[in-house]
Amino acid sequence: KTEMRCRVKISPKSNSFALTTMEQLREIYKAPSGRTVDKVFDYITPPGRKMIEASPLIMLATSGKNGADCSPKGDGPGFVHILDKHTVAIPDRPGNNRLDGMENIVENPQVGVLFMVPGSNITYRINGRAEISVDPELLNSFEFRGNIPRTVMLVHVEQAYSHCPKAFVRSNMWKEGAKGAPDGAPTHGDFAKFVEGNEEDNFVEKFDEEYKERIKNELYGNHF
Repeated sequence: KTEMRCRVKISPKSNSFALTTMEQLREIYKAPSGRTVDKVFDYITPPGRKMIEASPLIMLATSGKNGADCSPKGDGPGFVHILDKHTVAIPDRPGNNRLDGMENIVENPQVGVLFMVPGSNITYRINGRAEISVDPELLNSFEFRGNIPRTVMLVHVEQAYSHCPKAFVRSNMWKEGAKGAPDGAPTHGDFAKFVEGNEEDNFVEKFDEEYKERIKNELYGNHF
């Protein structure tokens, strides 16, 4: 049985309970100490290297003048290349061409990258400075089935450390995920129907079925 969380409605007006200073935060949360502080390095550690090499999915956080963005990036394990202990390279596989994250990086190179490994409740985090490269040699190093990415993102490490597993333990992410999406969870078709305002019968089912076939040809090639 799913546990329901209590939701509190907050007025959009000024909230007198909002914390606005560092001092107010530290009145509630004690300062970190011990391993929590000592675990942060300015380079990729040997255990960190293993996490990156095993990771098929990352979350990339960026920010720019239009706000913040957090986007998933994924491919086979090790799709992020470690060029040296201070630098990783992330290929840009075909997407929707919105370029939210890339535009942010052009304006503000500071990024955060979270590496995840299926079945593992810990994650590895890198914070650093990013740049977008079109170096031919670098692009060709990510060739897959004849497809070469149009750009590669280089992230120069400033902070690197593991993150505790509490969030994944609380959410039971991997065990629940193995069961498939829960009843009532929206599909890609549900979102498409809302955006298009389409009232056609069976639109969602048809869209999802067609997309399941279409995506097979769009994972690496057929740029659009």
